[in-house]
Amino acid sequence: MADTTSPKFSKDVLRIDASRETERICDFIRRTAARDFRKKGVVVAMSGGIDSSVVAALCVRALGTERVLGLRLPECESSQETLDCSKLMTDFLGVEERTEDISPILEAAGCYTKRDEAIRKLLPEYGVGFKAKIVLPDILQDSGYNIFHLVVRSPKGEEIKKRLTHEAFLGIVAASNFKQRVRAMLTYHHADARNYAVAGTSNFLEHDQGFFVKLGDGAADLKPIAHLYKAQVYQLAEHLGVPEQIRRRPPTPDTYPLSQTAQEFYFSLPLDVLDLCLYADKHQVPEATVAEALGLQKQQVAGIFRNIRQKRAATAYLHQTESLL
Repeated sequence: MADTTSPKFSKDVLRIDASRETERICDFIRRTAARDFRKKGVVVAMSGGIDSSVVAALCVRALGTERVLGLRLPECESSQETLDCSKLMTDFLGVEERTEDISPILEAAGCYTKRDEAIRKLLPEYGVGFKAKIVLPDILQDSGYNIFHLVVRSPKGEEIKKRLTHEAFLGIVAASNFKQRVRAMLTYHHADARNYAVAGTSNFLEHDQGFFVKLGDGAADLKPIAHLYKAQVYQLAEHLGVPEQIRRRPPTPDTYPLSQTAQEFYFSLPLDVLDLCLYADKHQVPEATVAEALGLQKQQVAGIFRNIRQKRAATAYLHQTESLL
């Protein structure tokens, strides 16, 4: 874990020595991939986001361009920005790049069909030309329950918002998870074909709060940034020279046909605020101290802490291996 201790809680508590941390992580990559796993290199699934870009840059720094494969795995609902930014990063690093459109596999597995059937349980008219996403309310702005809603845009541009039933939510998520699991399958295929390891791209925020799919984007042989808060990933991105276009891009899961941010999809908070509150919860910083430092009310911080702990508890099984008698 990067040393982020501070005698006083403030917005600067997550500052790190980016140069020192880069070298520490690079040592970990070299030691884990080459010595522990006896692999010739690593595969990184490139999403065009800040996390995969930083992981790829760290792997290049640790192993060299010739021992890193940047794998692009778009599908028919991927945004053009995802395609552009992932290509920008592989070109910037000069690594070998492979692109595979996973749409045919998803169609064959029934990903889109199963998801749309689940949506039609709430909105029977949902069909060709419609786009959808699922969202959570901002817990700083909404004092109600943290409940998922379905947002749909019709071909005419009309927007409809409906509270998700538990059955519809499970159906939509189960179908959407095909995307991450198909990507994991192909990532390991390319790793196996080259005797490479798979480098995961989850940061500490995602790892702790369960923002990943089990046996999907959570599957990896080594996770170089799983100890870093999102703010620290951005610090490394600047140090490593990640292109500004990627550093400015809002974090997005790019999972649903209607565009959305990671905040509205899962975290319910601006990520800079959540970063600091997660740190405060982990280090038992009093609610009043956090509220004063972040300009929030004490009851808001209490609500954030409660949400953090609920997500951590609800997703704890994602970290568990199979149970044996």
